[in-house]
Amino acid sequence: MVTRLYLGVMLVAVFAATVTNADVKVVCEKDSVRITWRISAELVPNASRLFLGSCMPSQLKVLPTGEGDAHFNYQLGDCKFKKQMKGKHLSYQNKLTYRPHARDKPAAFVFPIECVYKRPESWIPAFLNPGSGVSEGRGGLVVHMALLNEQLTGVAKTNVVPLGSFMPIWAAVEQKSHQPLLLLMEECVAATTPELHPGSQVHPIITNKGCLYESMRANSMFLPRYHSSAILLYLQSFRFGLGEEVYIHCKLVVWDPEALDESKKACQYVKDTGSWEMLDDPLQSSLCSCCDSTCKSRSKREESHGQSRNTVLGPLIIVEHNIVSDTAADSQVMVQSELMETL
Repeated sequence: MVTRLYLGVMLVAVFAATVTNADVKVVCEKDSVRITWRISAELVPNASRLFLGSCMPSQLKVLPTGEGDAHFNYQLGDCKFKKQMKGKHLSYQNKLTYRPHARDKPAAFVFPIECVYKRPESWIPAFLNPGSGVSEGRGGLVVHMALLNEQLTGVAKTNVVPLGSFMPIWAAVEQKSHQPLLLLMEECVAATTPELHPGSQVHPIITNKGCLYESMRANSMFLPRYHSSAILLYLQSFRFGLGEEVYIHCKLVVWDPEALDESKKACQYVKDTGSWEMLDDPLQSSLCSCCDSTCKSRSKREESHGQSRNTVLGPLIIVEHNIVSDTAADSQVMVQSELMETL
């Protein structure tokens, strides 16, 4: 097995000195792979931009030298490994990448990964198997939502959030056997209860069909996407429900990425320009102008082309900086999801 290293054309000098001398160790097991990527201290804060195919590091360990070990421990059926038959062998191929920019831009660094196995005699290529195929429907979508740690390298280990700090809230929809999908946060509110009732007190976060209201009154923002099927809300914690259990209620919508309009968008307020900007295409930011008034809804017939899911993240506990809660620090952030519904 030969693993080769090559750099993307768009690699800039600041990244070249950081990642060209890649230290990558690969262990191919029966049906999984274990990869350890030694990264420089400069890359450690950006470890969330490292990928094995579609997968983020399963663990990041910071060394005493300041360097880091990014571990990728995954099944060969995950992370979009490509399976190929080469004579009497089966080859599983993927790439380690560093993507400091959005997914639609070239990776700044690419490192090929390959695991080769002896082909089982009973193995039949998928295109020769009459029982195999790919569904192009949109039913049965699975949506995930979680609170990430400060480094954006994994799920948070605590649900205690200091007042004024940021809560990275990640949501994604599984893309298996589906055409390209865009995940949007249509509405999000904070409440002190895991269920919303007509009289519930709420703190608006995202309103008006995808307008991040918290970006106007605080420093919250959407971070650049690494894939259209995921979205990352960098939410600054607030005084609402201070010291109590807080739940984030969101309506997540799966939509056609080519059919954005006033009712299907992700917009944030840019204080430097005093205007609203679209996350996915700043050139279409005019669709965000309705955030200051009322954004129009699509007809029920048009809405039937998408799907939505109501998801609850929590409990989270927002505290003053000088307050420490031992019991809350050990708590796990729970995710509750209602059944998928067609809009």
